[in-house]
Amino acid sequence: MLGNTLAASFIWGINTLFLLDAGLSNFEAFAANAFYTVGMVVFEIPTGVIADSVGRRASYLLGTVTLMATTALYWFLWIWSAPFWAWAAVSVLLGLGFTFFSGAVEAWLVDALRASGYSGQLEPVFSRGLIVSGTAMLFGSIAGGVVAEATDLGVPFLLRAAVLLAMFLVAFRVMRDIGFTPDRSERPAAAVRTLFRASLTHGLGNPPVRYMMLAAPFSAGIGFYVFYALQPYLLGLWGDDEAYSVAGLAAAIVAGSQIVGALLAPRVRRLFRKRTSTILVAVGAGAGLLLCLGLTRNFWVALALVTVWGIASSLGGPVRQAYLNDLIPSRQRATVLSFDSLMGNLGGVVVQPPLGRTADVSGYPFSLVVAGLINAVALPFLLLSRRQNAAADVSLADAPAAADEIPTPPGPAGTATTDP
Repeated sequence: MLGNTLAASFIWGINTLFLLDAGLSNFEAFAANAFYTVGMVVFEIPTGVIADSVGRRASYLLGTVTLMATTALYWFLWIWSAPFWAWAAVSVLLGLGFTFFSGAVEAWLVDALRASGYSGQLEPVFSRGLIVSGTAMLFGSIAGGVVAEATDLGVPFLLRAAVLLAMFLVAFRVMRDIGFTPDRSERPAAAVRTLFRASLTHGLGNPPVRYMMLAAPFSAGIGFYVFYALQPYLLGLWGDDEAYSVAGLAAAIVAGSQIVGALLAPRVRRLFRKRTSTILVAVGAGAGLLLCLGLTRNFWVALALVTVWGIASSLGGPVRQAYLNDLIPSRQRATVLSFDSLMGNLGGVVVQPPLGRTADVSGYPFSLVVAGLINAVALPFLLLSRRQNAAADVSLADAPAAADEIPTPPGPAGTATTDP
């Protein structure tokens, strides 16, 4: 988590500015980001199958190599002032690189925990991972902005490729699949079909998981746009379009609030009997904060709202991860988690170009208001997941019922976990 996020975050604070500097319009810049998510949508299931049928370590190693190569290609496109179609093509391959990580790393962790005899809740584990990634993002995003301002917008991409190379070497030496044995009894094509059918059964075929997945395009998808829109939005409020360190500061604030949110997530979780209550509060607060962010014209107020938005967004993440993992069998874990990631990325594909066009026509503040309204569409789907009364929705057996909850018997889906 530390190495992956550090590598990625070098460019998070300046990515939109990098694309605009290459000659792309706002619409083209966010369309390029959308093609990145197209790549994730197209390759999520095949790479999830690789993780479940070949191994999670193999998937991770393939991801580092692919991301290192495509990051270098991004730098060359910037040097050459390449046309939009080239950015679109490389963005798709960049998405391929990340799909080797999504699902595989989380499945690797959960299987190893279970094999090692861990019987506690998953929320604290995922919260610690979020703290580590938030710390890496805090350092990397600030460093990327400062390096870009001191040199140029291309150097952070070279730093990213170097860290990915180091991560490949580390993982090659120390990473092993624990608690999981790949099933290689079928030919690759047959294995893809078998695991895909199983992922549908345990994903969209499982009602509490299905509704979580259907909410993802409106929550995770919006998150893609907002994160990258914050860079030019805050620069506009600051009044200096070349203050790249301010853009890096925006990403760093999101990282810092992610750390705070991760620290608070297990505590906030204990306020509610059901996991879905925490998720609903986090998504609802995030949507409202985006509306407020689009209405302010004060730089410092905007920074405060971005901070609270980051905390709200991070509160629900570990709880959602734990909820889904307790609903999914180990054999199909990586594929189903990849399918969930696919749903979120699909939202990014659909919403980013229109919101980028909205920013071109009506400005970034109005586009953030629209983003907040779209984000709120996730709430009905989360309520439907909650209504399934899955056993995995109630993991704190010793927690008192919260004031907003009426105890109900758990449904057949999922497996509850308790403190050791």
